[in-house]
Amino acid sequence: VREAIERADHPWYNQTLIEVGGVLLCLGVFAGGEYHWHKHEEQDEFFYVIHGRLRIELEGSDPVELAPGVAFSVPRGMRHRPVALEPTQVLMIEKAGVAVTGD
Repeated sequence: VREAIERADHPWYNQTLIEVGGVLLCLGVFAGGEYHWHKHEEQDEFFYVIHGRLRIELEGSDPVELAPGVAFSVPRGMRHRPVALEPTQVLMIEKAGVAVTGD
């Protein structure tokens, strides 16, 4: 994990740590700011904050703020936009073969 954090070369860096049974455990290293609005038609998107603060803006719903140790799952098909309120590290779980950027 530390190596992935040190290699982060993009404001919204995402690295697969391991694949188990067709599911990926990924590390997101977010410098701060807004990601683009998107959705995942085929899967929920799971976020677990390790460090920092992350707000998940949800189309048609109130945003959800995540602090370290807090998890949230965005239901499949829901448009959302992650916003890193400060440099943030997040564990994410997703199916293998699904575009990490959404639609």
